[in-house]
Amino acid sequence: MSAERVTTVVVGAGHAGLAASHFLTARSIDHVVLERGAVANSWRRERWDSLRLLTPNWLSRLPGLDYDGPDPDGYQTAGEVVDLIERFAAVTGAPVRTETALTSLSRTDDGYHLVTSAGELNSRSVVLASGACNVPVTPAFAAAVPPSVHQVTPFDYRSPVHLPQGGVLVVGASATGVQIAAELQRSGRQVILSTGEHVRMPRTHRDRDVLWWMDASGVWDQRYDEVDDLTRARRLPSPQLVGGPKRETLDLNALTDLGVELVGRWAAVREGRALFSGGLRNVCSLADLKMNRLLAGFDQWAGITSPAEEHAPTRVPARTRLTLDLGSGEIGTIVWATGFRPDYRWLDVPVLDEKGRLRHEGGVTGSPGLYALGLPLLRRRRSTFLNGIEDDARFVIDHLAASLATPR
Repeated sequence: MSAERVTTVVVGAGHAGLAASHFLTARSIDHVVLERGAVANSWRRERWDSLRLLTPNWLSRLPGLDYDGPDPDGYQTAGEVVDLIERFAAVTGAPVRTETALTSLSRTDDGYHLVTSAGELNSRSVVLASGACNVPVTPAFAAAVPPSVHQVTPFDYRSPVHLPQGGVLVVGASATGVQIAAELQRSGRQVILSTGEHVRMPRTHRDRDVLWWMDASGVWDQRYDEVDDLTRARRLPSPQLVGGPKRETLDLNALTDLGVELVGRWAAVREGRALFSGGLRNVCSLADLKMNRLLAGFDQWAGITSPAEEHAPTRVPARTRLTLDLGSGEIGTIVWATGFRPDYRWLDVPVLDEKGRLRHEGGVTGSPGLYALGLPLLRRRRSTFLNGIEDDARFVIDHLAASLATPR
């Protein structure tokens, strides 16, 4: 059977892939969108039960589809995000092929050859929109944890009732780590939070959502080619935020008030003991400093000189434990909230660096006709948020269309 021919293939039917489809349709470029599961697959199958977006609803906008619900200042649940993305797919008439897993993508003389679970395709161009969070990242020493301790990632975690009895060690203090730690502690578990580099951020600043300030002040619009250390910026953890009706700040002080025990970054396992860094105080001081600089920058942009609400420095105990006996029974579960990475196992094109990260310039790879969307700081700081995809997708598809129009 010969391979089907199509001008462009989009890989992934999340918000990024559907935004690409929207602009391809607007330019009358024939294309298909391949999705390994259902539309918005990761939001359906890889999120815990209580998760809400970090961004308020009024920021949940996609090309031609703004939020029009009754609660603009609320925060959508994972199920509501699925509904939004499904609605976007329907409104745009995206040619999505669900339950179609991509197993191989390789270069040809005139484009790309794709092998899928439903057949083969040849295309002149491809947009990779399969997501930045396909595979949970765990340290190599996770293999040295005693088998008596249950280990899960945020992909496996659903709620406290699904974990074995006993205390929980949550590793990682990004948005994911602090939200899961708070939920577990409130459920009656004793939680230890292993904390490395993190981004502290209040939920509100001067009675407005902090992300209103990020949006209005232009911080989110900083371009990738204006960032001093782009590689580092793209790897920063997500800010310590949680969405909820009370617009609560969820930082390390809030977790301490709940009873969570803070320890430093988990550095190694030795003879069945977890070894933690002694640098927690320095890590927290740096996060405090960066938060205060950010808030001061908002005030400077707005021309405000009156004092704002003060945020107490992160309270770090005078002494934190440096070791934990993993076989003592003190903890029954480890939750690895240590980040995610894309999955490019099917990509047979030389566009990955030595660490498996996609090399690209604002979404344009070095392989002609191969593009990316939905990655951190792809073109702007807002790139991975729902409201950041429109400008990125428009640029990428404009570039793709110009490439198609250029004689080879």
